[in-house]
Amino acid sequence: MLSWRRKKSRAPHKELEIPRHFLCPISLDLMKDPVTLCSGITYDRESIEAWLEHGNFTCPVTNQPLRSFDQIPNHSLRKMIQDWCVENRKHGIQRIPTPRIPVTSEEVSEILFAIWDSNRRLDQCGCLHSLHKIKKWCTESERNRRCILSNDETPGVLAAAFDAFATDSFEIERNANVLEEILCVLNWMFPLSKEAQLHLGSQASLRCMVWFLKHCKDISVKQNSMIALQELLSCDHKYVQELAGIDGVNEMLFKFIKDPVCPSIITKASLMVIFYMVSANDKIKSEFVEMGLVSLLLETIVESERSVCERALGVVDQLCDSKQGREVAYNNALAMPVLVKKILRVSDLATEYSVSTIWKLCKYENRYEQGVLIEALQVGAFQKLLLLIQVGCGDKTKEKATELLKLLNPYKAGLECIDSVDFKSLKRSF
Repeated sequence: MLSWRRKKSRAPHKELEIPRHFLCPISLDLMKDPVTLCSGITYDRESIEAWLEHGNFTCPVTNQPLRSFDQIPNHSLRKMIQDWCVENRKHGIQRIPTPRIPVTSEEVSEILFAIWDSNRRLDQCGCLHSLHKIKKWCTESERNRRCILSNDETPGVLAAAFDAFATDSFEIERNANVLEEILCVLNWMFPLSKEAQLHLGSQASLRCMVWFLKHCKDISVKQNSMIALQELLSCDHKYVQELAGIDGVNEMLFKFIKDPVCPSIITKASLMVIFYMVSANDKIKSEFVEMGLVSLLLETIVESERSVCERALGVVDQLCDSKQGREVAYNNALAMPVLVKKILRVSDLATEYSVSTIWKLCKYENRYEQGVLIEALQVGAFQKLLLLIQVGCGDKTKEKATELLKLLNPYKAGLECIDSVDFKSLKRSF
């Protein structure tokens, strides 16, 4: 009897098998939302929609052309799958939730019309109700989100509503709730259409987003506003002048870099907004230099993460296009050690910006030229540039690196490369 029990206890544990008709023929996973095609074969909705979206017009199992793309929910099979899950809970199987009915393109059109109508009447409650419905649809499934985005009118209608409510009153607080919700929904619809850009780039809309960045305590609203500004300026530089004309914008952006807020995405977006602004306008470039942005960014670059470092180096490179920017960089003991260190240490983009900035510093100012070249040699620029050309880089970067090597070569004899670990303790040699 004892030996029989031992043999029984050693019997291998039988693995739980899922009934074959519960598995999707495409993914071979347990179906969560079974739907039947006109061919009579049942698939999981997510799998068959992906199949159709990739341009397939046949039934995956029978390979017959589909006369209709209608997907009929198979409620009986779904109920059987749910009952099977409940019966096998002891095996760790969780019951699949009853799927919600996916949104249709007609419903999206109706909700957009409702938003347009609320916008026309400046009806906050009606607009908020429609926006909450859109957000609810998006949280239910990725398929709903794709359906909403597939309507080309969606970004334009939402941006027009934002413009209308922003223009309605000089007291933005009055419409703050509806404006925040519109901005939240718009943030996952980038890139924007031309029509949406025009509405979001209006003076009233820009002032509203700047107001949110200055006065709103909700971090998510600040984040949505900054990302929207980044998107807008990346599409067209004509919005730079409009944004720069708003009082306190430059100071506000500077503060976001000086006193970063969590999440860091706000800092990254701020850097990109500054990058687009200084790239498009010399006056703005001069204002940021006078505020001390060059020195602030050099300190930021020392220990920053990759994406922040790339953006900061890009802004420094743009600021060094101006004589005023280069003056500040020459007089900052961190400049050359930081720029040289970042070559081949962060990314190709960071290397490109670093080489470009060093090239500008070494090439354009005769008054400091010898001292800059000597300092570059002391922190290892010559070796880094040689290695860069050997491992490969873009044509423009290679051209600048080659020219820098020619400039550095006459001063190379007798100079030793020093280890640039503690940047703040370095002093200039001249």
